[in-house]
Amino acid sequence: MRVSLFATCLADQFYAEACADAVRLLRHVGVDVDVPSGQTCCGQPAYNAGHRDDARAMARQTLRALSKTEYVVLPSGSCAGMIRCFYPQLVEEEAERARELADRTYELSQFLVDVLGVEVLGDGLHGSRVAYHHGCHALRELGVRDAPLSLLVGCGAEVVEWKAAEECCGFGGLFSAKLPEVSAAMADRKLDTLPGVDFVTSTDGGCLMQLSGRGAVRGDAPPFRHLASVLWQGVRG
Repeated sequence: MRVSLFATCLADQFYAEACADAVRLLRHVGVDVDVPSGQTCCGQPAYNAGHRDDARAMARQTLRALSKTEYVVLPSGSCAGMIRCFYPQLVEEEAERARELADRTYELSQFLVDVLGVEVLGDGLHGSRVAYHHGCHALRELGVRDAPLSLLVGCGAEVVEWKAAEECCGFGGLFSAKLPEVSAAMADRKLDTLPGVDFVTSTDGGCLMQLSGRGAVRGDAPPFRHLASVLWQGVRG
């Protein structure tokens, strides 16, 4: 099986080690991984800002860059949601190619569980108390709810109940820039309800940046770690 990793902008620039850990995880379970050099942004920020021509150009470039791979895996539910849910309508003249790409595109935990059938990677998280944040795009666009939790438990972690786990963190890309006061209040709501844990994890870098940034301002939050890096710790102990 051959997989292309779509690194995404945030992971590439802010969570580079998570990109590397995603590759390590995939190779650990026997997958051949490459990282196509032609990939750029998925186009989501431009799309959300109403710059459809710019988003369309990025989508076309992504179609070209990922045209010759069996599967595409992303360490981001947000960017995976952009490809799967919006590319076919965004590039109507290449809708068939866009649908074909969407059908073979997966968020990392979704691919490991739903495609490969992997739920146990190791026991390196034994004794860890973990809170999981469900990013809106992964949860609501892709339907990814159980896969990351199964993988964490399969690595020995205790996933602690968090009543705000499925609430938006307030990032929303441009939303956090346009409405910073509302965005900060939403993050504070998440942090105020956070139980005592060793760390918080999520599959989305934007959510992790939002919550960790607000936590740093408040000075009362645990570490925030990308799911790919947490699962790789589960493998190597």
